[in-house]
Order: sequence, then C-alpha cells, then structure tokens
Amino acid sequence: MFVACSTLCFGRQSLEDALRTIAELQFGKFDVALHEHGNQLRPSEIAADVNEAAARLRHGPGLAPAAFSVEIDAPTVEEHDRQFKAICRLARISSVPLLTLAPAPLSVPFDVEVQRFKRLIALADADGILVTVATVVGTHTETPDSAVALCQKAPGLGLTLDPSHFTAGPHQGKNYDHVFPYVRHVHLRDTGRGPHQFQVRVGQGEVEYGRIVSQLSRYRYQRVLSVDIRDVPDVPFAMEPEVRKLKYLLESLV
Repeated sequence: MFVACSTLCFGRQSLEDALRTIAELQFGKFDVALHEHGNQLRPSEIAADVNEAAARLRHGPGLAPAAFSVEIDAPTVEEHDRQFKAICRLARISSVPLLTLAPAPLSVPFDVEVQRFKRLIALADADGILVTVATVVGTHTETPDSAVALCQKAPGLGLTLDPSHFTAGPHQGKNYDHVFPYVRHVHLRDTGRGPHQFQVRVGQGEVEYGRIVSQLSRYRYQRVLSVDIRDVPDVPFAMEPEVRKLKYLLESLV
C-alpha cells in the first residue's frame, strides 16, 4: 500500500497549483479529480485533446498520477461514452490503472445502474483500465450490502471505499468487513456521526484507519490510500496541516 493525495484536497486551486502543493507536501502519487464542474481538469477538455491533458498531469519527477476520480456531465449517452473513452485513453498513456465513478442516486432503478456499469466496464477494458464505484450516501452503494450486490451483478466492478459515508450515513458505523474483498481503491478523511461532522479534523472523528489497513492487508491489497479531505468553501480548518497529518498517520500504518 502507498499513500496518495487527491487533487480535491486543493479543489479550489487550479490543477497546476494543486500539484505544486501536493509535491511540496512530499507525496509521490496523486489522485486526479476529473470533474466537469470542477476547477481542475474536465472530461470535456480531455475529450478535446487527450495529449494536452496528459501533459498537464506531468508535474515533474517524483510525482505521478495513481488514480482518476471521474464525474462526466454530458447531454447524451453517446457524448458521455465519447468522453469516457478519452479518459480511459488518458489513463492508459498516463499509467493510471483505475477510475472511480460516482454511483447513480437511489431514484435510478438498480437494474439500470447494473447495466450502466456493465457498459462502462466493457469500454474501459479495451484500454486495460479497472472501473470502481465509490461508496456514497443516497446511492446504491450507501450500505455495504447494496455496494457488494452491485459489484456481484456487474462482474469486474470494484469498490472505492469511502468509509466516511458508512460512518455518517444510514449505516452509522456498523461493521462493513464484507466489502473488503471488492475494494480496489480507498478515499480517506476523518468523520463523526453527528450533524455537520462528515468532515472533521484528523483524530476528532470515528474512522478506524488501523482497522481499515488491517482488513485491506488481509485481502492482500497493494494499491492506493488517498487522502481525500475536501477543500469546500465552509471547511473549518486549514487544509495543508490536516492533509499532512493524515499523510503521516497513514504512512505509519502501511
């Protein structure tokens, strides 16, 4: 296992400024947010020029992309898939092995969500890229049982474990050990169970980092642990000290 930093930790900065900050914090790997409504690198920009997008990810020696977090907003399925295929090509030429996709809300029928992921897995497979789905409240992955069921119905789909959603969501901190065989990527921050505690200072929440690392080791997980503290407008603390603190904590566990 190795520790990376999500560009969303500095999501209000440009991609170039975020990478500069991540390098200054002495990370070797970064998790890139490719969000259409973000401030950094957008899927529509990637589809327009994959080589230019690849050049923007080359910050310098000692810092390399390890994963993509993808949110596409396209008017049609055809345009969505065109952008998705461009992202897969970018992943291949950037030596990024996996993409994390957002799950659909619960209003979308489960069978429709299964078919969507089957289609995207087939597209990504052409470039040898692994598709994962994040665990998110209000979606078909908000509980461990439903997340596992989605992976079982869409063969080849992995999970990006974000334990904050199991801690603060309807699962409320109950055991979720049965998701670990499906985990291919991890996003981490500290989280409490009370109102407005989805993101708290490292050490003030209830995320059990040691137990998570132990369970991952049990299943021979050799991939990334991404520090994913979100740089939102109302964040009640300075980002860099918290990112650094979680980095050191995770590095002490792996």
